[in-house]
Amino acid sequence: MKKLFEQIGRYFVLMGKVFSKPEKMAIYRKRILAEIQDLGLNSIGIVAIISVFMGAVITIQMALNLESPFIPKYLIGYAARESMLLEFSSTVVALILAGKVGSNIASEIGTMRITEQIDALEIMGVNSASYLILPKIIGTVFFFPFLTILSMIIGVAGGYVVSILTGAVNPDSYIVGVQYQFKPFYITYSLIKSSVFAFIITSISGFYGYFANGNSLEVGRASTQAVVVSSIVILIFNLILTQLLLT
Repeated sequence: MKKLFEQIGRYFVLMGKVFSKPEKMAIYRKRILAEIQDLGLNSIGIVAIISVFMGAVITIQMALNLESPFIPKYLIGYAARESMLLEFSSTVVALILAGKVGSNIASEIGTMRITEQIDALEIMGVNSASYLILPKIIGTVFFFPFLTILSMIIGVAGGYVVSILTGAVNPDSYIVGVQYQFKPFYITYSLIKSSVFAFIITSISGFYGYFANGNSLEVGRASTQAVVVSSIVILIFNLILTQLLLT
């Protein structure tokens, strides 16, 4: 327990350094654009692939479980849309990105720590924590919501395609269900969650990478810890945000 509180304290001290005033905004702007490219745009492929399969699987599962003639078939499209908007496009995609983006950040910063590049930045008078972590946080917080919107669109489209290919549900009924009782706030809810999750993934991964020490084996351990801890915190905050925003 003592170690846990010590880690939490070190995390908040590091975040204080991260959000201190930047030395030169022009350099930070360039780094933010570079991080959007590395952490955001390069994640579009995996988000698209996973989203289309999630939408397809949800549609097939709902079609198999709603075989009663008393249940209208358009509810299959409705359930697919609600599942993608409320949980899958934000929480599940965030957990997947925690593995991809989180390990990338932790290993990158951890490698800089053990090769003494961070020490060199400190000697030159650069706030290394802010210089390395802040652009990543800003880049992911602003870009992850776009990935969430992309996941929603592709997931619902994946369900529509599988309804055509398999005949599990009439495509027209699926479209009616997708439009049935649509609540725009659910999109806002998912975007808020994705931004919070982006901050959690980036800050925790940056923390474990920044305090990595030893050799390359320790960097690997720090990367694994970053993914595990950020995933656990995402699930905890998912419950909290659901209670705050949907009740």
